[in-house]
Amino acid sequence: MQVYAYELTVGQKGTVTLTNLPFNVGEQLEVIVISRPNRHSKEKKYPFWGKPITYINPTEPVAEEDWEVLQ
Repeated sequence: MQVYAYELTVGQKGTVTLTNLPFNVGEQLEVIVISRPNRHSKEKKYPFWGKPITYINPTEPVAEEDWEVLQ
């Protein structure tokens, strides 16, 4: 048995249309419909994505005691 997953949106009159399925004409199928939670949560996963970045003194040397790798 092979499983194919499609993420679709319910259309007009509560319909869902599947096209170009990889099955032969007359082949019997089992269809399971699962509702997905809204993926657009109030809290964004990456809140700073796409925001401008400002480096203050990017070429300033770092003191040896500030290097975590040496501690």
